[in-house]
Formats: sequence, structure tokens, C-alpha cells
Amino acid sequence: MVASIAYPAIDPVAFSLGPLSVRWYGLAYVVGFILAALVMRSLSRRWDVGLSTDDLLDIVLVAVVGLVVGARLGYVLFYGVGAYWSEPLSVLAFWDGGMSFHGGLVGVLIAGAVIAKRKGVSALRLFDMGAVGAPLGLFFGRIANFVNGELWGRVTDAPWGMVFPRAPGDLPRHPSQLYEAALEGLVLFVVMWLLSRRKRGDGFMIGAMVALYGVFRIVVEFFREPDLQLGFIAGGLTMGQILSVPMVLVGVWLVWRASKRGPGSADDGDARLGAGIDGPAG
Repeated sequence: MVASIAYPAIDPVAFSLGPLSVRWYGLAYVVGFILAALVMRSLSRRWDVGLSTDDLLDIVLVAVVGLVVGARLGYVLFYGVGAYWSEPLSVLAFWDGGMSFHGGLVGVLIAGAVIAKRKGVSALRLFDMGAVGAPLGLFFGRIANFVNGELWGRVTDAPWGMVFPRAPGDLPRHPSQLYEAALEGLVLFVVMWLLSRRKRGDGFMIGAMVALYGVFRIVVEFFREPDLQLGFIAGGLTMGQILSVPMVLVGVWLVWRASKRGPGSADDGDARLGAGIDGPAG
């Protein structure tokens, strides 16, 4: 019999206020955004970006909307396998789960570009600030996935394997949510914080975060069970790995571009990145 450790069954509901149930997953989003906002406030002062507390509050609120909408639409497009065509209103059922990091990232970047123009700052510089605090949100999000007993790993004979109640087969599996919390959350935050202590060209930090996240996600996906409705896509790769490859490439390009230009203010191209969002459709 394969040894395993007991899965610590935790009630997904943190507490209830009358008919309202507050879940750990929702709290993870709240705590993640609060911590990210505090990091951004610290960086705004250290980098002399000139954003007030009210500005940062506006930015965080817009980012929340971009994240939630992008994450949901990303899941529907990349992982829904056409299931939402029969019940299109179910796209709005956020409480039923189904959020994609890759879609959330796109949503945050679009929302960030819009608010950057409104606040009169470089979109890339704003992205750089958000990139340092974002891993904290990823950490708490993955912990919440573990609490919910979802997104479990592949079957393993490792002594730290866990039997997740909702996983098929009652077999020990990798606690891949904790792997992601460690790599995409804690490790990535430490690296980003250390990088932020030195002045760098606009786009360097977001490029580093995106590239490193992509690498970490590709690695962890080898231990994570593919989504049941998709399975393996091509060559034994999962959808998460396929979507992470362009992240790595774009991230490396941004780092190279920022390093080549060196520390300094954003150029006209960066300004157009923010302005172009409100421009006429083409």
C-alpha cells in the first residue's frame, strides 16, 4: 500500500453572517489585493512615481474588475470546450468556479493600461509595480485551491502524496496547489522584491514576472492533473503549459528590451500602450 499523508479537510466556508457565507477563496482574493496594494504604495514612493493613496485605490479597484472578468472569460474560452454555448448565461456564474490565470492576466493588463492613461503614468511602469505584489495574490489563491480540494495533482507514490476527497480513484496525489503556492507565490515574490531594489528600465519587472511565472507553471503542470474536460492537448502537454509558453517568450523580450534601454522614463511607445486602449477600434 502506498504511503500518504492525510488531507487536512478544511471547511471552504471561513465564516457565515446570517445567510451570507464567506469562503476562504474570496478572502484569498481580498488579502492578495490588499497586500499587492501595500507593495505598490511602497514602490510608488521608492520609485518616485507620484501616485497618491486615492490613485492606488482606484488602480486596485479597476484591477479587481479586470482580473475577475478576464479570468472568467479566459476559462470559458480556453477550458470551457464549448460547454457554455448551450447555457450562455452560466458564463456569469462566477460562484460555480472556473477562473483562468492567463485570462486574468490579460484582463489586468488591459484594465491597467486604461487606468494608467487616466492617471498620467506609464503603463509599463504601472505594470512593473503590480508585478512585484502579484505573486502574493497567487500564493493565497493557490492556498485557497488547496483548501477547496480542487486542482489536485497527478497520482504519486511520494510519501507526501494526499488523497483528495473529490479526486477520482481515492489514490495519493501530488499536492500541486502547494507546489504552485511555493513557486508562483513565495519564490516569485522574493525574486521580484529583490529585483525591485535596483532601478531598472520600464517593462523589466513585468517581463521578469511573466517569464518566471511561465517557467514555474510549466514545471508544476508536470505534477498537476490536467483538466478533466481537456486532458492532454498535444505531445503530453496541458493547456496550462501551452498558454505559458508565449508568456515566457514575451517576458524574456520585455526584459531584453528594458535592459537594452536601461533605467529611465518611458518612451513614446510606452505612452501609446496606455493611450491605444481608448483609441478607435481598428
